[in-house]
Amino acid sequence: MSKKRKLIVGISLSVLLLGLLAVIVTVNFNNTSSESLSSALREAVLHETEKISLFGLIDVNPGLISAYVVTAAILFVALIIRIFAIPRFKMIPSKFQFVIEQIVTFFDNLAVTNSPRKNGFLGGYIFSAGCYIFFGTLFELFGVQVITTNGSSVALPAPLSDINGAIMLGCLSYGVILSGGIICNKFKGVLKTLKEFSLPISMSFRLFGALLSGMLVTELVYYSLYLSFVLPVVVAVMFTVLHALIQAYVLTMLTAMFYGEVSEPPEVKKKKKSKNKKSKRVKA
Repeated sequence: MSKKRKLIVGISLSVLLLGLLAVIVTVNFNNTSSESLSSALREAVLHETEKISLFGLIDVNPGLISAYVVTAAILFVALIIRIFAIPRFKMIPSKFQFVIEQIVTFFDNLAVTNSPRKNGFLGGYIFSAGCYIFFGTLFELFGVQVITTNGSSVALPAPLSDINGAIMLGCLSYGVILSGGIICNKFKGVLKTLKEFSLPISMSFRLFGALLSGMLVTELVYYSLYLSFVLPVVVAVMFTVLHALIQAYVLTMLTAMFYGEVSEPPEVKKKKKSKNKKSKRVKA
């Protein structure tokens, strides 16, 4: 590249950077009518004013609309795969078949490893819950805009960033764990499960806190004068993808682990305790 071209490119980049800086400063200083950071964070958590009309019957949180959209999309894609893709699966898998089989095998192994008994339904549930958490969390990256009841436009958040959605998924997982205790150990299984009375609360708030933190960090970066351009996109994508992977794995792992504990027969526990005592005696 000649010196003239280098000079032209350098001048062009400098002008572009100066223009972007001017736009950032102008937008931030002239945006005096926008809501404050504290009100934005409060609204992200409580959804006090930004409500959406559900078929004109009732005003609901944006997270509920997100839950409906994500559920419908997952069911539609699953139906398409079941009708058009699965009948064409072969012994030598294609790339798409390989990916599907690896995902199913991962959750199936997670269920079998943590719960040797009655794990057929468990594998199906943690697969469904993991997919819902993962794709539901990624859904907020699309930035689907809807009109609220007060006339403003908002982007639909992740379904589980609403405390109600997180509580329901935590309680549903607890119900699955309870069913495993009832099926395998009857009344004793119920007692084992009820001992972990704080489990649905911890699951719910773990999901809610982790997914909401990404949104709050993005809001904090966006409201900063020097960080409000380009960086919020990087931060949002990074936090969203990490939370989608981590939270999907954490909830499915906890569900499988506790399901295995409450469904384990008393005889197996006695054998384990006796083996541990024998090993301690041998070491002594």
